[in-house]
Formats: sequence, C-alpha cells, structure tokens
Amino acid sequence: MPSTKALQAQQLREPLEVPAPASFADLNPLPRLLMGPGPINADPRVLRAMSAALLGQFDPQFREYMAEVSEIYRGVFQTRNRWTMLVNGTARSGIEAAIVSLVEPGDRVLVPIFGRFGHLLVEIAQRAGAKVKGVEIEWGTVFQPDQLERELKAFRPKVVAVSHGDTSTTMAQPLEALGRLCLEHGAILYVDATATLGGMDLPVDAWNIDVCTAGLQKCLAGPSGSAPLTLNERAAAIIERRRHTEQGLRAPGAVDGDRPRIGSNYFDLAMVMDYWSDKALNHHTEATTMLYAARECGRILMQEGLAAAFARHDAASRAMVAGLQAMGLRIFGDLAHKMANVTGVWIPEGVNGERVRTALLDDFNIEIGTSFGPLNGRIWRIGAMGYNARKDTVLVTLGALETVLAAEGFKLPRGAGVDAARASYIAG
Repeated sequence: MPSTKALQAQQLREPLEVPAPASFADLNPLPRLLMGPGPINADPRVLRAMSAALLGQFDPQFREYMAEVSEIYRGVFQTRNRWTMLVNGTARSGIEAAIVSLVEPGDRVLVPIFGRFGHLLVEIAQRAGAKVKGVEIEWGTVFQPDQLERELKAFRPKVVAVSHGDTSTTMAQPLEALGRLCLEHGAILYVDATATLGGMDLPVDAWNIDVCTAGLQKCLAGPSGSAPLTLNERAAAIIERRRHTEQGLRAPGAVDGDRPRIGSNYFDLAMVMDYWSDKALNHHTEATTMLYAARECGRILMQEGLAAAFARHDAASRAMVAGLQAMGLRIFGDLAHKMANVTGVWIPEGVNGERVRTALLDDFNIEIGTSFGPLNGRIWRIGAMGYNARKDTVLVTLGALETVLAAEGFKLPRGAGVDAARASYIAG
C-alpha cells in the first residue's frame, strides 16, 4: 500500500478537476412558505433594504445608520439602555458574546433548562470556564418562581442565563418574577430572546433584565445573520472591567480593565461597545447589508407598533391551535405557557411524521418542523411568526396539512381545521 506521502505526491501531480462555472444553474430556490420554528420568510421590505448601496464602516452616513439602529432597538427591547447594538452573526453570536463577556473562569452560572436551548446555554457557559449548574424540568413545562428562588439561594450564581422562549418545546418561560429575584440576590440576568423578540411582550427594563439578545430570523421578519443586543449599566460595569484594547489600536496612555480580558476577540463586547460608541474604535468591519436588514426589521416593527405586533402573533397562535384541535390533533405542552409564535402538536399514532413533512414540502412548498432530543419524531412544530404571522398563511398551512394527513389514512373531519381557524380570526 502506498505511503501517505506517496499518495499526497500523486494527488499534487494530478490535475485538479474544477467544474466550469457555466455548469451551475442560476440561484433560483423554490418559493417555500416557511411555517416551521424559524427561519421564516423575510418581509419583502427587508430584502429591498438589503439591496441598498454599500458604504464604508466610518462613512458619516453609515455611522448615522448605526445610531438609528441603536435608537430603534431601544424601542424594540423596551429599554433606555445606552448599549443597544448589533453583534455580527446569527442569533447564537449574540448569545456567545453575552456569556463570554460576562463570565470569567470560575464564575457561577445558573441555567434553567426547559428545552434544547437551555442545554446550549450550559455548554457556552462551560466553554467560558464557568462553574455551571443546569436545572432541568420536564419538556413542555416551565419553572415556577419558588423553584428558581431556591436555586438562587442555594447556588448563589453571578449570572442566570435563560431562554425566554424555547422553540424545541414551544414553551415561554415567565421572566418578570425571575428578574426581581435576580436583582434581590445580586445575580445578573441574561435572556436569550431569539425566538420571541417582536412577537411576545419583553419589556427589558420593567422586568429587570440585565442583558438580552435576539436574532432577526423569527418574529422580526428578517434573515439570519445579525444579533440585536442590549445591556444595562450593571452589566456594562462588569464588562468594562475586562476591557482590553488591541495592541494595533492602542493610543498612548490607554488603560485596560483590572479583570481578566474576555476570552474571545470577535465576541469581546467591551471592544464592540467601543466600536458602537462615539470613539468609533475599529473592532471589525460591520456587516453593512445585515445592518440595513436589522434597521428595516426594527423600523417595520415599531411602525406597526409593539402592541399590534404582539396581538397579530397571538391571533395567529389562537387560530392555529383552534384549527389543529378541530382536525383531531393534540397540542403539546402547557397551553398556558405556550409561545405565541410556535405551536407543538403530537404526531398521531400510526402517522409517519417525516413523510407528512416531506409531502407538505414537495406538494405544497410548505415547511414545518419536527423537534429535538426526547421530542424528535414525536411532535411537529408549526410556526406563524414575523412576516408569516398572517391569516392567509395559517389557513393555507392547515388546509395543506389536512390534505396530507387524509392521504396518510388519518381520519379527520374535512374542512374543520380551516373553518375553526377562520372562525377564531373572525371572533377576534
């Protein structure tokens, strides 16, 4: 058998076959209706904004757009926080930036886990060197304030990290009481609102949330790729003590913080804060097109009004639930704490859940989701959020699902789902 070096030498001698560009078809994806747990179809206005001309990151026009983004998202987050900005990357980039910037090695972090994304917060905190305690509850339920208070008293964490809505279980964790508890016990409250911001009420200041991050691709009706973030002065003080200026940017007399520097360069919020401040101290090249997208997502939401947007998501949720139940399907989880934008539904016994999803995609161009872990293959997750939280999308999805289920041999009253959902909308 030839040695590894001999094989490598042979590969280097052989001409590399590269497909000619003409062999690739035009980029022309089918027009899917994305009714899963996210991402969803972006609002056409957002896509138009993304086609605007590029600008340099220090162009006065662009710096003004950055300032506008901060102001818009103060409204979206319902906060007065000075530090309201974007992290370049998907929603997870915001999560990682928040945790790695707040948490020093050895810090205690408490994570209430009620779905897949609680486990994600545990892992990110562990990678930051934290001493993490994950407290898990049955999927499909949420924590009560007394449960969380016991954990706060026993563990005494520096940071509590929790998801507001976990799309894997379609549950939304109440946060108002938790915010008060964290304030009373001296813990920083970090909230991952990827799946809820713009679709459910999330008053950051009123609920004493210290740091909150999200993404564009769900209730904000945009594409994945930018993570809105806000943090208050309590959190900023912790991060500023870890301030470190890159050697190539240091001005004479620059003073670093007195705590260990943040373990990531890209996700160093102290440096990102300098970039978004009047200092305009270079940290990265801002993702211009994604900033346009984030600006338009927030602008559209605030133009609609938060109360109206929350009501629109709630109406879609109630109609979806009514339609699914009228078809004889069972809703998953605690309905009192269900997210407004995603509905979990048990896959009926004897029905092949993946075959149903495939038929919806192939025959109707509609995508719905399954779930993860203990719920994988047991429930479908059907979303109605952002630009897709509309009467027509809900009715079309229910009608298509009914047709596919009937073809699978599932006995259901034909037309009942669409009728019930439409009646829910009419009833208001």
